[in-house]
Amino acid sequence: MSAMENGLVQTAARESAPPNLEAPPEELVRRYDVPGPRYTSYPTAPVWREPFEPVELEKKLEEAGRSPDEPLSMYVHIPFCKTLCTYCGCNVVISRDRKVADKYLRRLDRELELVTARLGERRKLSQIHWGGGTPTFLDQRQTARLWEAITSRFKVLPDAEVAIEINPPTTTCEQLSQLRGLGFNRISMGVQDFSPEVQRTINRYQGVDQTRELLEHARGLGFSGINCDLVYGLPRQTPEGWQRTLELVLQMRPDRFAVYAFAFLPQQIKHQRKLPVDAMPKGPAKLGLLLAAYQAMVKAGYQAIGMDHFALPDDELALAQSKRVLGRNFQGYTVKTAADVVAFGASAIADVRGCFAQNAKVLADFDKALDEGRLATVKGMVLSADDCRRRVVINSIMCNFWVDLGQDGASYFARELERLRSFESDGLVRLSGTELTVTPLGRYFLRNVAMVFDAHLADAKNVTFSRTV
Repeated sequence: MSAMENGLVQTAARESAPPNLEAPPEELVRRYDVPGPRYTSYPTAPVWREPFEPVELEKKLEEAGRSPDEPLSMYVHIPFCKTLCTYCGCNVVISRDRKVADKYLRRLDRELELVTARLGERRKLSQIHWGGGTPTFLDQRQTARLWEAITSRFKVLPDAEVAIEINPPTTTCEQLSQLRGLGFNRISMGVQDFSPEVQRTINRYQGVDQTRELLEHARGLGFSGINCDLVYGLPRQTPEGWQRTLELVLQMRPDRFAVYAFAFLPQQIKHQRKLPVDAMPKGPAKLGLLLAAYQAMVKAGYQAIGMDHFALPDDELALAQSKRVLGRNFQGYTVKTAADVVAFGASAIADVRGCFAQNAKVLADFDKALDEGRLATVKGMVLSADDCRRRVVINSIMCNFWVDLGQDGASYFARELERLRSFESDGLVRLSGTELTVTPLGRYFLRNVAMVFDAHLADAKNVTFSRTV
């Protein structure tokens, strides 16, 4: 482990300061409200190469296999949904026929076989995440089949984080009971907004009672780290309606919240063009919704986590952040980060030995590759030493609001530190030697701070990003 990475895992670090509950000055909002990446990864996906040959991932998998005792993270993408939510930016396939999943599961089985052949004896899992789409689109037979395909090839460690995303209107208590019995212990529930008008506009209908019933059943089954997703900036959201949604979900007392800014990208996501642009809160109005969430969450006893999450103080995410050891990967914030992530399914992204590799997004292309006996990799990037260093910096900023740039940081990042002087003058960061701390005010502009360290941002100038505020 490098000296810089060592600095990131020091256990004597102070607890995170509470967020600033005052609205930032409008002048700052105007100045910093620009398009920018969310930094789910660094370098970001728009600068990855396409085509990216499967053989490049295969080499990295073989390299990863030479460390058989190191655990892995696993992501599995289930793209199916019964209906299309018009705000959604995920890779989804709309169908009401669950039989379509049988064909997909056969392809996943082939992909698992191809990947494990390259990994050799490296088969321990410290994290599993099923995302979508709606993973509970699968019926109980299909769920058991996929779980068996995974666990017959990999060993799930006793303390592994095993998570799944669910959509309450299409998930039953019986399905939750099955998932818990298989070994799932984390659950993330989509809510977005309880306002009937907002739900009609985004074609997503979800009752408060059905959400509460499912959450309470999950809690009774022993799921921990129960999360609810909310989205602000959706069309027809109002301060009054949003406040009501916050009150309702806080009454349910989940362990965590993810409060995402709506990413409106109609140039890339065609179905978002159906949304009424004039009805979307923007700028100060949109930020006001985030501020309301901050105020409500903190007043209710939650701690701000990273860019857009909240957790109860005794939750493992909050405890990790207080020690500045919180991690983040494509599955979100976690304390179970592994050095390598293997990924399965259409559009899934592997992160192996400094290589990002994404599968084909279109189901027919994914199917064709697996039918031909090859991995479905179509896009990716092998990181340079500079990329790896900047990745550590950006991840620490996004997770822990702090980073130590390392012994030679003042010279290596001299240009970035000079750019940050204006951020310091605006009260967004504090600079002390090679340490950078994001202030409570700066957390509203976390993506802007991370962008300073992005050496590839100019290469993505023709890419449309969502706005940072």
